[in-house]
Amino acid sequence: MAKKFPLHPKRPERICWGCDKYCSADALMCGNGAGRTLHPAEMLGEDWYLHGDWGLEVDAPVKDPSDDSA
Repeated sequence: MAKKFPLHPKRPERICWGCDKYCSADALMCGNGAGRTLHPAEMLGEDWYLHGDWGLEVDAPVKDPSDDSA
């Protein structure tokens, strides 16, 4: 079974997100000749999983603690 893809990892810059190995950024094992693949939150923001079809099963929307409108 594959690992569940984290929506909000604590330190995404420390890991390569390009495959299911989740290698350390300084010890890539996939050998694709490229650098570290960024986590979508690093590129698109914290609500990255709400836009587009990522094929992820999200239990419930995560409430933004800075949103006091509710």
